[in-house]
Amino acid sequence: MADLLVRGIDEELVRALKERAGANGRSAEAEHREILAAALVRPRRRSLAEVLAAMPEVGVDADFERVESSGQAPNVFG
Repeated sequence: MADLLVRGIDEELVRALKERAGANGRSAEAEHREILAAALVRPRRRSLAEVLAAMPEVGVDADFERVESSGQAPNVFG
């Protein structure tokens, strides 16, 4: 594993990092790793089939049937 050294960090950021680490039960170094991973590691791209399968049921097919119109738009200002 590689090492990463970050210089010139504002003391307020260091304090906030240590507070966040303590709240999460981790060392500041472990919290720093977690923050970097969350910011930089992208989730696996899902296939179209996976995205479609994850969509919730929102009705029955009849709800989406095409209704034939008379060809003229309704008069909504009349």
